[in-house]
Amino acid sequence: MMWFLLCVGLLIGGYFIYGTFVEKIFGINNKRQTPAYAQTDGVDYVPMSKGKVYLIQLLNIAGVGPIFGPILGALYGPAAMLWIVIGCIFAGAVHDYFSGMLSVRNGGQSVPNLAGKYLGKGAKNFMNIFAIILLLLVGVVFISAPAGLLGKLTGGSVGLFVGIIFVYYLIATIVPVDKIIGRLYPFFGALLLFMSVGLTIAIVLSSEHTLLPGFEAGDFLQNLNPDNAPLWPALFITIACGAVSGFHATQSPLMARCVGNESNGRFVFYGAMIGEGIIALIWCAVALSFFDGVEGLKAGMDGNPANVVYGASTGLLGAVGGFMAVLGVIILPITSGDTAFRSARLILSEYFNMPQTEMPKRLMLAIPLFVIGAILTQVDFGVIWRYFGVANQATAVMMLWTASAYLLRHNKLHWICTIPAMFMTTVVISFLLNSSTLGAGLPMTVSTISGIVVTLLVTALVIIKTKGRNEVDEVIPEEG
Repeated sequence: MMWFLLCVGLLIGGYFIYGTFVEKIFGINNKRQTPAYAQTDGVDYVPMSKGKVYLIQLLNIAGVGPIFGPILGALYGPAAMLWIVIGCIFAGAVHDYFSGMLSVRNGGQSVPNLAGKYLGKGAKNFMNIFAIILLLLVGVVFISAPAGLLGKLTGGSVGLFVGIIFVYYLIATIVPVDKIIGRLYPFFGALLLFMSVGLTIAIVLSSEHTLLPGFEAGDFLQNLNPDNAPLWPALFITIACGAVSGFHATQSPLMARCVGNESNGRFVFYGAMIGEGIIALIWCAVALSFFDGVEGLKAGMDGNPANVVYGASTGLLGAVGGFMAVLGVIILPITSGDTAFRSARLILSEYFNMPQTEMPKRLMLAIPLFVIGAILTQVDFGVIWRYFGVANQATAVMMLWTASAYLLRHNKLHWICTIPAMFMTTVVISFLLNSSTLGAGLPMTVSTISGIVVTLLVTALVIIKTKGRNEVDEVIPEEG
């Protein structure tokens, strides 16, 4: 229990100490008008309170990522918890803060436009394609997972639940942001808190299970995977949303259009990622504790992390409490899936320069996205998840380099973004070169050395290309 509380304490401390440092480096301006007021349109640009924006941001970025990812990561042992803490404070929360605040400073623009401004036209074109692909994969993953859990919980048809969720997604994607998302998500946020806190209290008070049984300090530095699967670099792809996630870069601009003051940014963007890190820690600890270690977890998972969610929730909280907890896990991906399609619509609207104040224009972009999404739901979930994981972290890499270039232009301490960008670049390149299913299938040593070399070249390129292109401040562009 001590190790779990220490990890939670480090995350909370990271918000107040390192989060404040990051905010100071960025340099907020409380007198600067945010896009929520400068470009109010009643659809996507709508001012909201700080608390409401925080809850929506937390639900937007959460999905099943901080649940399924940490459960899969727990197969490596408590080393997964160590990465959640370090990754969340120094990479994930920094990534989310800059993706949100750079959008605030640039009229609520999406990540492809931000990448284009600070990294060049090639980066913009790459991110337009990559972001749409990622968001479609996210939308499909976050349809299949909750539909499967609903089928397991009720005994009903999974196909029927897929259809129901699709209809909800379409409605939530095209109506004004404050009509459904702004009204329902605070309630869903309370359900999320119940699920997380309830499971933690239940495992602590349980007479049958011990929190992190038999693990010692040295285990946090070891790979305990029962199949001897290599920890590097797979762990850093697997956990994703619990530590650092490119999907969040596509979501932060949604709330950048609703933030009322730049001083709210640390709480909304950095703070929501810390909150997600705590959720990830809880599920990682519950998975290891309820099944008494990695061997039991492997057997209990039986190839699907949804089995862990269902088994642990009902086993620790009983029928009613378990139902509420599983319901929370169902709602999480749904509340991220709808905003994934919404983000895709807005990225396309920026690309085609198509204002979204009129319903027909929203439908013109949304319907093709849902048709493609419906086709992708027929692909095996495991295949979609693997591609989602790689696309997710590659997007995070691009956003971190974008933030690094921004800081370089402003002669600020760019290393707070450059170092995590370098690490995640090495992770992605090494994983792709080593993977036999998604990449080249090269030996791990060759893949890692190649990843380091590519990372050093990218670092030099970004620094050289950005050097001398100094800026004082961004001007919010006019709408349309």
